[in-house]
Order: sequence, then C-alpha cells, then structure tokens
Amino acid sequence: MTPSRYITVLANGLSFEVLEAGTGDRLALCLHGFPEHPEMWRPHLETLVALGYRVWAPSQRGYGKSSKPAGIASYHIDHLVADVAALIDASGARTVTIVAHDWGAIVAWFFAMRKTRPLERLVIMNVPHPAVFAKVIRRSRRQQKRSWYVLAFQIPRLPEWLISRRGGKRLRQIFLSTSLRPEGFTEHELDVYCAQIADVPTARAMINWYRSAIQSNLFRNLVKGGVPEIETPTLMIWGEDDHALGKETTYGTDRYVKNLRIDYLAGCSHWVSQDAPERANERLVSFLG
Repeated sequence: MTPSRYITVLANGLSFEVLEAGTGDRLALCLHGFPEHPEMWRPHLETLVALGYRVWAPSQRGYGKSSKPAGIASYHIDHLVADVAALIDASGARTVTIVAHDWGAIVAWFFAMRKTRPLERLVIMNVPHPAVFAKVIRRSRRQQKRSWYVLAFQIPRLPEWLISRRGGKRLRQIFLSTSLRPEGFTEHELDVYCAQIADVPTARAMINWYRSAIQSNLFRNLVKGGVPEIETPTLMIWGEDDHALGKETTYGTDRYVKNLRIDYLAGCSHWVSQDAPERANERLVSFLG
C-alpha cells in the first residue's frame, strides 16, 4: 500500500486538509466532487505515485477539515478556481496535472479554460465540459429530469437538514444504490462521507456550491461570454451508466478542447473510482505514462 498522510496547507487565505502521497516536483492535484472527500482517490494513489507524481488530494472549501467560509457567494467559481491556483503555488511544483471528478471536474474545466496556471495534463471523470452541458440541459427533457436535485438544493435550509439527519445515513444509501459495484466503496470511505455531511454547517457549505452556480448563472454566462479553447491535452474517463449525467453530455466536447481523448467505460456508473478502479488506472497509465 502506498504510504500517505494528511497535511494542512494554507492557501488563498484558507486552511486545506490535503491527502498527500509520493514526493517530487511533479504534482497530481486530485479534486473530488459532491458529496465526496479525498478518500475517494485512494484507488489511484499507487498508480499516480508509480508514474512519478506527488499527489495532493485536498478537501475543497466547505468539505472535511478544510475551511468553510459562510455564505453562498463564498462558493462562486472564481473562489474555487483561486483555491486551486493557490494550492498549486503552495506546492512549489514544477509541473502540474489535474485529475478531477464531478464538481471537482467543473472547477478543473474552468481552471483550464482560463489558463489560470500552466497544466501538463488534464483528466476529467464523469462531468461534461460546461459549454456542452449548458446546451444539453436547455433542450433535453431527460437531462433536466436527471438534474432535478440541483433545483431542489436551491430551497433554503431544508436540503442540508434532510441529508444530515440520522448521521448522514441517507448518503450511504445514495452511493450504494447508484453504483453498479457497491462493494467498491469501503466502509471507512462511506463512514467519512456520512460523518462530514452529518454536520449541518458542512452540509450547507457543500450544497452552497450548487446554489452559487445557479444564482450566478454559471453555465449560461460562460456560453454568452464566449468559450476559450483548452489547449492542455485532456482525457475524459466516462462511466456510461451515470445516473445523473447522460452520455450525450460528452458529445461535441472536441469543439472546446484542442487535444481530447474520451474513454467510455461500459458497466460503470458516475462513481468511476469505485466501480472501475483498475480500468480507470489503465487509462491513467496510458495517458500520463
């Protein structure tokens, strides 16, 4: 098992809990999604370290033991991107590759589009390019139904109260029922997820990512303002049986990414790292090796 530890990193005026493995000045910055935690990246630590990376997997703002600034505005995409830039600066790395899932991947897309810091490679897991998603969600009734929870999260106070009840046990059921390989989730991992969301202020901070996105018209404003092309070589690893995002949200990504590769994984849900860790690691080795 690859040795790892949790460290505290001060960046962008906040304190970040960071899972660290490996050494060196080639950084793999792994960004989790909702409602996850750095523990989700354990299936990939050994592979990334063997490829020569020092891995940093932070609890993003609002999650785990990282800072939880108050208010919806604190979770605007500008702040989330600035966190990533500050973490990279704090690492002192010579080169940076971002590996990201779900909401972490949305942040990674914007980070790459804005060319906030130079990136060697970009790996996206099961989140579409924001411009593609903006187009699909406007015309696809099916995707609108899949994304119902985003609107439900806009209700004040109620969502965080409901999801945090009974020690966050509802979250365990959500993970296991939407995965095609529920045994891929360890009890420790599920306990960590449930414990962090059982705290109402933390649950509110996590949900505020969605509230900020809607209130700031994140995706619509991106399309209206013009979409910068991403030049960083990019790999999308996509579980084809995603319960929340249809495969059609990947079509047309090559319009916005100059050097793109998409690997579809059959029999795999949104939770790629738990459903198909071996296949995902094979793609990482092929792309990053």
